[in-house]
This record gives sequence, structure tokens and C-alpha cells, in this order.
Amino acid sequence: MDLATLIAQMFVTACLAGWMTLGVKDNIQHPVMNRTFTTMVLEMERMAEMYPEHYALVAHRRITSPALQTALFRFIVLAELLAALLLWVGAGWLALAVFGMADVESARVAALIGTIAFTGVWASFLIGGNHFSYWYCHEWAQNNHFQLVVWGTATMVLLVAPA
Repeated sequence: MDLATLIAQMFVTACLAGWMTLGVKDNIQHPVMNRTFTTMVLEMERMAEMYPEHYALVAHRRITSPALQTALFRFIVLAELLAALLLWVGAGWLALAVFGMADVESARVAALIGTIAFTGVWASFLIGGNHFSYWYCHEWAQNNHFQLVVWGTATMVLLVAPA
């Protein structure tokens, strides 16, 4: 059972790493795909159109500076890249541990650090999105971010589960 648990830990960590890597790749190669929606949330564009009376209450939260929007987007991509790298290190270390070539607990700690980074990225989106009231008009994004937080949290639970 110990080996099966270790393989499962390696697998889920690698899955998180693969998912995050594809997201980072798209954000670097095709930044307009996510940058457009990030800008819309920061400017609260849809809320202004669809819920003008509620928008008026929180419009002061908007970020309309293109320079600041660009800096925030770059910071997001950097955080995602760091999480992806940490996850790959953790998954690789766990793979070595599966074959008896690395200390199991050290490998789990490395994977846990990467998983914390993954979960932190998506929890930050939930918190920041709440500040910009993205739940008004970007429910699909909020739902996606919530599911990613759950995935990361479930992975953390598996990584700290006793073998």
C-alpha cells in the first residue's frame, strides 16, 4: 500500500504540473487569450454594462491603468510558471522515491510546496476576483478557479496522508 500511495501522489502531482504547464504555455505564446478577460475583470467592464446600479457602488475598485494591468498579468504568469516548476520538481522527486532513489518524506515535502503554490495561485484568483466582483459576470471563471482550489487542496490532503 505504501508504494501505491506514493505512485498516486506522484501521479496527481504530475497532473497538476501538466495542467499548470499548459496554462503557462498558452499565457506566454498567446497572452491575448487570458489577458483580455483579466483586463475585463480588472476594469469591471461586464458589471458596468449588466449591473450599472451595483457597479456604481464598487467602481472605485477598478484598475484601468494599462501599465498596471500588464504588470499584474505578468505577475500572474510568473506565479503560474513558478508553481509549474515546483510541481515538476515535486513529481520528479516522487518518481525517484518510487524507485528508491530519493527520500520519500523529502519528495512529499517538495510536492507539497508545489501544490501549495498551485492552490495559492487559484485561491488568489478567487480572493482578487471577489474584490472585483467577478462573480457578477464571470461565473464560469469563479467556478473554474474554485474547482482548481479544490483539486489542489485534495492533492495536499493526499500528500500528507499517512502511508
